[in-house]
Amino acid sequence: MIPAAFEYRRAASLDEALALLAEHGSEAKVLAGGHSLLPLMKLRLARPERLIDIGRLEELKGVAEVRSGAGTPGGSLRIGALTTYAELLEDERIARYGALADALPRIGDAQVRNRGTIGGSIAHADPAADLTAVLLALDATVAVRSAARGGREIGIDDFFEGAFTTALADDEILLEIRLPAPSDEVGSAYVAIDQHASGYPIAGVAAVVGAATRIAVTGVGERAYRATHVEAALEAAAARGSDGQEHAIEAAVARITEGIDVNGDIHADPEYRAEMARVMARRAIELARARLV
Repeated sequence: MIPAAFEYRRAASLDEALALLAEHGSEAKVLAGGHSLLPLMKLRLARPERLIDIGRLEELKGVAEVRSGAGTPGGSLRIGALTTYAELLEDERIARYGALADALPRIGDAQVRNRGTIGGSIAHADPAADLTAVLLALDATVAVRSAARGGREIGIDDFFEGAFTTALADDEILLEIRLPAPSDEVGSAYVAIDQHASGYPIAGVAAVVGAATRIAVTGVGERAYRATHVEAALEAAAARGSDGQEHAIEAAVARITEGIDVNGDIHADPEYRAEMARVMARRAIELARARLV
């Protein structure tokens, strides 16, 4: 299939890309790896008048540790928006984030992982993307910038607003994702059941347990979401000293779709998808607990 006609501009710097976005606003789309946007354009589900290619901006690539200031504990891991899945997989520091290490090898195929970018995936906000749930569970922060207003940070809980919709303004570019420093007091895991033809999850669950409890789900609702009812049930069980017991986990995961309009399609009806979400949640929680050492 052939996309509708568009104007193409390759930005030589971040400032140039921001200036182009400020000039053209909603008429323009940012192109990074292209594995999310270009298929939509070929199907004419997306028809941007202009593409602003930022794929060669080295300042938006790479992984780095950011230390806290003197006297402040912890730190964070900075992942540049143009870092590819493959590059992230090769970084040994990712092993400290169990849920992220679980998710990355599952994404697409080798070609997608070599060309697709972390920032592009997050900005695309596919309701069945693996990383959306993982970053929600890991309590990530997203750094963005516009030419007019400068930079700002968006907590991941506020970033995904709906299917293919985020808190990014039309004139903003996603710069990086920041993960809190890993802690020995938490374990995390990601488990999903995939639709085999596409590789997208029918239901995927990321779990963080221990000193913090965060459960996030993808592929089930109109967007990735925090399963706050499950989190509350697990925290209540922990207060009673029964959080690791099978009955407590089963009672908690039974609430995984509470308050959610569960998707149904040719691959899975709502009842099956909800049941798979419960199964994946139980497995993710048990695996995350096993990683608590």
